[in-house]
Amino acid sequence: MRFTRSGGVLVHPTSFPGRYGIGDLGDAAYAFVDFLVESQQSLWQVLPLGPTGYADSPYQCFSAFAGNPMLISPDRLVRDGYLPAGALDDAPVFPNDRVDYGPVIDYKSALLALAYQEFQAHGSDEQREALNRFCAQHAGWLEDFALFMALKAHHVHHKGGVWNTWPKEVAFREPAALESWSEKLADAVAFYRFQQFLFFQHWLELKSYANERGIRIVGDVPIFVAFDSADVWANRELFHLRDDGEPSFVAGVPPDYFSETGQRWGNPLYRWRRMAGDGYSWWAARLRMTFTQVDAARLDHFRGFEAYWRIPAGEPTAVVGRWVKGPGAAFFKAMQKELGELPIIAEDLGVITPQVERIRDQFGFPGMKILQFAFGGERKSAFLPHNYDHNCVVYTGTHDNETTVGWFGNISEEERDHVRRYLARDGHDISWDLIRLAYSSAANVAIATMQDLMKLGNDARMNFPSVESGNWQWRYRPEMLTSEIAERLREITELYMRAPARQG
Repeated sequence: MRFTRSGGVLVHPTSFPGRYGIGDLGDAAYAFVDFLVESQQSLWQVLPLGPTGYADSPYQCFSAFAGNPMLISPDRLVRDGYLPAGALDDAPVFPNDRVDYGPVIDYKSALLALAYQEFQAHGSDEQREALNRFCAQHAGWLEDFALFMALKAHHVHHKGGVWNTWPKEVAFREPAALESWSEKLADAVAFYRFQQFLFFQHWLELKSYANERGIRIVGDVPIFVAFDSADVWANRELFHLRDDGEPSFVAGVPPDYFSETGQRWGNPLYRWRRMAGDGYSWWAARLRMTFTQVDAARLDHFRGFEAYWRIPAGEPTAVVGRWVKGPGAAFFKAMQKELGELPIIAEDLGVITPQVERIRDQFGFPGMKILQFAFGGERKSAFLPHNYDHNCVVYTGTHDNETTVGWFGNISEEERDHVRRYLARDGHDISWDLIRLAYSSAANVAIATMQDLMKLGNDARMNFPSVESGNWQWRYRPEMLTSEIAERLREITELYMRAPARQG
């Protein structure tokens, strides 16, 4: 689909301010939506919303369908009667500019357990009916996920609780074992259902608030899922796995200019032919859930649908591997048939072949342009705005990049000179220079990161792709989101004809 000319902001909910150690879907989230309205934005882009696993990465989730319970708002739980008054009085003092995941997970997990106890003892008929409706509506994924999480918690001291280390009969889903364990862990399973009920209640109410004010939410769909996930455990036949459950092949990208050993991501690969046999029904269900949570989505590693790098699981790096054809256009035709128009942004960064471009353009998906990639090559770069067509989304940078201030300080003097000449600016206000460049471009959509709006350095960077720990931690403080930023962004948005035509 084609997006209208518009602007937006990229920030994940974990980055919102608040006293509970991690951004959540409470008052600060609503204040952010109000900021978007005030600054005449149309889009809010987020990272994947799922329950995070390895290294707290939203790109390694325990489920491609579930939501992250750490985003549930404690204040809302009190207001809605799920927590008693005073339950938050003894909240620990957490850092206000980063997420310290270990203590946060411990604290919020205990709060959610208390909320579940309160619900069991004092939940209203209306609340119980709402929970039952939710569970019935989402049973297709929720039952597997809740049992998976209950089993994982039960076996957490056994090799970390990864599903293929569980007793063989439940790891490989023998019906009698599933029934037995479901009974044994019934209360824990119900607790994980309850958490998802709360997450979707908080998230969908926030989404409605945004949509009613003309804000559309752009989500993020990683092409691959984590091995340690309910998705793989419940659908082993859809993945390249060995008899012991371990992956036989894993995902990654080959060596390139940036890495002489490539990137070995480790995700199991799909059996695309098997998926095609039922019209890619698992993917259709996944995207249907995605478009329940968000209004549009960035499809990560888009090129993998045309061809993907297959690495034998025993290889320690991505050097040894080969390109294997993906499902190609047939996949997107099947998704269109099942779901209708696909509001997808194609993440087409890196080395992109003509075949990938043909699939992207056949379905009218906008690709991505990153301004930080534009400079140093003079007029040749496809990332320079004078080379754009309309059907693309331009970013100052993304969650994987340096902040613009950090980037400008680290590039070569030759690149800085190119930036200054191209912008006719001296670079002292570089993040807003790039924001203005994005918004003035021909691209239908321009997105700025929150860090760039706030002119922050690399201390505020969200992710270092080559570093396994210490990512996904950045948060802003409430006083940092100022009316001056809103006014400046609104001026640029209106000047370059990106302001929405809102009613009222």
